[in-house]
Amino acid sequence: MKRYAGSLVVAVVFCFVFIIIIPRAGAQMDKIVIPAGTPEDHDLQAISNEQDAAKKLAMYQDFVQKYASNPAAVAYGNWQISQTYQATGDLTKALDYGDKALAGAPRNLDILVSQASTAQQAKDNAKLIDYAAKGGAVCNSIGKQPKPEGMSDVDFRKQVEEDKSAVKNNCDFLESAGFNVIASENDAKSRMADIEKYSAAFPDSKFQDQVSSYAMYTLGPGQLNDQARLVAFGEKTLAANPNSLPALLLLAGSYVDDPKPGSVAKAVTYSQKAIAVAKADDPDADKTRKVSAGAAHSVLGYAYIKEDKTAAAIPELKSAAALLKGQDDQQYSIALYRLGFAYAKLSRVNEARDVLVEAVKISGPVQGMSQDLLNKVNAARAKGK
Repeated sequence: MKRYAGSLVVAVVFCFVFIIIIPRAGAQMDKIVIPAGTPEDHDLQAISNEQDAAKKLAMYQDFVQKYASNPAAVAYGNWQISQTYQATGDLTKALDYGDKALAGAPRNLDILVSQASTAQQAKDNAKLIDYAAKGGAVCNSIGKQPKPEGMSDVDFRKQVEEDKSAVKNNCDFLESAGFNVIASENDAKSRMADIEKYSAAFPDSKFQDQVSSYAMYTLGPGQLNDQARLVAFGEKTLAANPNSLPALLLLAGSYVDDPKPGSVAKAVTYSQKAIAVAKADDPDADKTRKVSAGAAHSVLGYAYIKEDKTAAAIPELKSAAALLKGQDDQQYSIALYRLGFAYAKLSRVNEARDVLVEAVKISGPVQGMSQDLLNKVNAARAKGK
């Protein structure tokens, strides 16, 4: 007997083949194995030997009908029919038969990858994200499988690593395919639904920061404008990855403008954590980390202003401006406006004027506010002369 844990392609090994779906204990994956001596074995060999594609398709269809009481045989037969239709370009039928195969083996990564590939070819993003999410849940379950009774910790760790290695290519494909759906979706409501499915299935995705950025944009002003959902997503992201810079910045920025008691203190905490995570002073810090740190310093300074700690806000806002200059004009202009406001609040009008003159040169949402504040600063300077 030979087990085929990875690929589902029929193989003839010394004239014995069998079909059965056997999930390995705890591995949470449906696998198809082919043993010897069964009627399914003989019929599959006959189908394998058929060279005419149309006849082979008809034989698989008869096979599914003949062994309708054998869920494993039905799943395998339907998957082969699906692949045949995919090869001929009939993607609707390919997806239909693939779904029938999944009904019998819902946690089989090979079938899920095949379906995702077909959905990708058909440009059916709704189906593609579903297959990717289902596959991601299987991939994620491998590291959470219970240790078999009597197995040593060393052997168990080795088994888990072997399981992960065996499915790595499939999991990588599904992870990338799902992210591409999010990146290409133009409808905000659909994009957010995709993000939620994806984040649950791939909590440790290599695209986690990009997905969080898409979520912030989608839930923010100009898109869904759902502040409560935005905060909930950020908190959920941090629960899975406490060092997620996009989530830390998201929550810092959300709480600093929240009028509820205690929200500004939360903004201080999240912005300080973002500064620590970004490590903008490291020699290897890239633009993203510097901009993230600059934005965090800007929020922290703004929070201090709101807490009437204006003197403490100034060094934070100066750090923000230094990090953001030449890196992100919009964030830089916001930091300058806040710094100008802090100087003005402390009656340091000359320093406020210098900062605001720079701020009004930058087109964006705070340009008008900077000009209004600059006018007031100039008026105060004129009175002081």
